[in-house]
Amino acid sequence: MNVLTDNLSRYGEGLLGTVELTVYGSLLALVLGFLMASFRVAPVASLRAFGTVWVTVLRNTPLTLLFFAVVLGLPRFGVVLPFQLFAVLALGCYTSAFICEAVRSGINTVPVGQGEAARSLGMTFGQTLGTVILPQAFRSVIPPVGSTLIALAKNSAIAGSFSVTELLGTYKTLNELGYGIIWTFVWIAVGYLIVTLTISAVFNVLEKRWGVAR
Repeated sequence: MNVLTDNLSRYGEGLLGTVELTVYGSLLALVLGFLMASFRVAPVASLRAFGTVWVTVLRNTPLTLLFFAVVLGLPRFGVVLPFQLFAVLALGCYTSAFICEAVRSGINTVPVGQGEAARSLGMTFGQTLGTVILPQAFRSVIPPVGSTLIALAKNSAIAGSFSVTELLGTYKTLNELGYGIIWTFVWIAVGYLIVTLTISAVFNVLEKRWGVAR
């Protein structure tokens, strides 16, 4: 316990950093994911192509490589931001590709007749998607979206290698101070467990309230 009690502030700072990365990265991933899913089912060919390229590139790019591209590449184009914001961009964009595919799968579960009925009433594509399709699709994608955001929380550990304060990065300081590496990582694992179980609990509540009955 001395590893935890002696370094409670360091663990707390790292845990707060991980929570911030998870929350902001999740918000960005959800917004982009739903947007790209809308693009992928849009009647406009250019939007479908853009959504397809977005998903294909990001799903097949290692997250570490994406971090390098964002942190080291964007400043070359005059985009200078705090490292934490760069990390949120990398995590959010990467995860949005997986959110997109989960949402698109949910859209495909909605009967085609629902969209046809909405269009026969004179509703536009945006109105049909926003008021008819997505609300029904949301109910079926709650579990996969929750799993994807849990993965985002764990992926945030990569940010520590890019000068971003997060939970895993605390091991470097504690190792330099001479604390046992095993117990250092045990308490780090407990911190990640707290974050992931919290996300899981939130999505369990959402699933019980709005999920599709199986």
